[in-house]
Formats: sequence, structure tokens, C-alpha cells
Amino acid sequence: MHGGSITVSRTQRIVVQAAVLFALWMVLSGTTNVYHVILGLVCALVVAWLNVDRSGSATTPFPLFQLFVYLPWLLSRIIMSSIHVAKLVLHPRLPIVPTLIPYRHTLRDHRAIVLLGNSVTLTPGTITVEASPQQLLVHAIDTHSATDLTSGQMERKVAAVFR
Repeated sequence: MHGGSITVSRTQRIVVQAAVLFALWMVLSGTTNVYHVILGLVCALVVAWLNVDRSGSATTPFPLFQLFVYLPWLLSRIIMSSIHVAKLVLHPRLPIVPTLIPYRHTLRDHRAIVLLGNSVTLTPGTITVEASPQQLLVHAIDTHSATDLTSGQMERKVAAVFR
């Protein structure tokens, strides 16, 4: 242990990532025949190997606990947005007003920017079209669909994950 942080080897990170990916594969595939199990294991190992930081040590730990605090909030926003989009689609006049919204953010951690962009895309009615270190370009089905983003609420929630 150095300075309060645990050093994790590259191999250990690959194994952990592969185990998580393989578990996800098994849950989502819903099948346990030999072909799919081996295919899932190979895919998980390849993706983990390609994904792992090749510098040899983890420089910044991933805030897993804070992520689990964030996910229920995101799930609630996904549900609320799903209801809103369903109302738009079922409305007789179909009151959609598609718009592109350039959203300037203050996030500096690239993982936070990725989480923000993915959170926008997972929320029905919005999709991240482009991401840069200073800005997201978001397509929204209407201005209400992007309220969590434009109000700054989603960015604050994401920033709290990486504090």
C-alpha cells in the first residue's frame, strides 16, 4: 500500500473487468449452452484487455459507491422521460419540436464527461450527438426533454460521482 491507495496490477484489472463483463453477458444472454458461455468469456476477455489502461497502474480509482448512488437518480429520470416521450408520441397533434442544444459543461475528468454524455443518451427524448472537453451537442425531441441537462442538474449529479 502506498499513500493510502491500493496498487492493482494490469492483470488483476483485466480479470476483474472480464469477470464483470462476463457476468453481464450471462445475465443478458439468458442462455448457458457451451457455445454461448465460451463466446461470452472470450468476448469479455478481449474487451477487458483492449479496455484496460496500459500504463501499468491505476492512477485514479473508480468511484463505484458514488456511481451506485447516482444510478437510482438516473433510473428515475429515465422513467420520467419515458412517460414524457410517450405522451408526446400519443398526443393527437404530435407536439415535438426537435432541437440541437449546445451544452457547455465544467467537467474536467474525461470519465465524468463520458458518464454525462451516456446519461443524456440513455434518457428518452435526448441523444448526445457530439462530446468535447468543453461541450456536449445534444439532440432533443423537445426543449422539456433536455431540462435535466440545461438546468445543470444532471451535470451536478455526475460531478458528485467523481468528487
